[in-house]
Amino acid sequence: MLARETTPSAIVRYLDQYVIGQEEAKKVLAVAVYSHYRKIAAFQTSKGSIAKSNILLVGPSGTGKTLLCDTLSRMLDVPFVTADATSLAQTKYVNEEIEAALQRLLDKADGKIEEAQQGIIFIDEIDKLKATNAQSRATSGESVQHALLKIMEGSPVKLKSDQYIDTSSILFICGGAFVGLENIMSKTHGFGFIATSGDDNQNILDRLNKRVKPTDLFEFGLIPEFTGRLPVIANLHPLSKAMLVSIMSVPKNSIYRQYIEIFHGEGVELSISQRVFEQIAEIAIEYKTGARSLRGIFEELITPILYVIPDEHDICRVEIASLFEDARLVRRK
Repeated sequence: MLARETTPSAIVRYLDQYVIGQEEAKKVLAVAVYSHYRKIAAFQTSKGSIAKSNILLVGPSGTGKTLLCDTLSRMLDVPFVTADATSLAQTKYVNEEIEAALQRLLDKADGKIEEAQQGIIFIDEIDKLKATNAQSRATSGESVQHALLKIMEGSPVKLKSDQYIDTSSILFICGGAFVGLENIMSKTHGFGFIATSGDDNQNILDRLNKRVKPTDLFEFGLIPEFTGRLPVIANLHPLSKAMLVSIMSVPKNSIYRQYIEIFHGEGVELSISQRVFEQIAEIAIEYKTGARSLRGIFEELITPILYVIPDEHDICRVEIASLFEDARLVRRK
């Protein structure tokens, strides 16, 4: 259960150390998670059942949906697993795949049922379950949505080990890019029928207009029952160049900090100019993959340098001024 000092603001401060940007999504996620675990604690004493508020994260690929959930689970010290909705839609044995995800959750909890039952399951690419026509709706997307309904709401599931795991307190977070949803929202939003006065808070009305509505998700292709299991919705926005630059160097576990430590272990100081991070960010923007491609480009830059460093013990400093220039290797005199 949450420690008393684990407030929504404390959760956001922790996420800020590892996840760049997405301030609004962090707040929504922090409040939802705080409420979820507080409800579990309250209802455990009264032996009642909780009305779960599972979460839907809507945002382009590479904007930090999985990272947010993974970081959150580490802060809360609860078991965490990811599942892929695309894989679920491509198998004939959906229930077995779901059971496998629950088994992985139990394994992450070292076989402790009580701990597993308070874990988090993140289902990515949930938008791939949209139904585009009657045939696909019957054979893949909608059938998977129906299969997920009961476990997301809460029910005992028998695993292959003959153990039962109750999903009533497991928090389900779903994520997806939902390409095209913004077009649906632009047609349906606008609370013009609400009579407003000068005393009304325009910021609240603006927030209502920006919010993804259940009807938007219905039109996109998710069934009403499924969207009903995801009452909390957080929007993640595309990453700017400045945010991509920060992702590589600012977080506690950023890739730059990791390689500074690796080079330090070899007795070498690593210095990379701001321009290099900007160049990598520009390439990532061209790739249109958000932060996903940053590590690959960065490691491509570092690989030839790290290849020689362990063998040439007279190198004391590496300076990289541009992605398109050779690194400067400073040697001991």
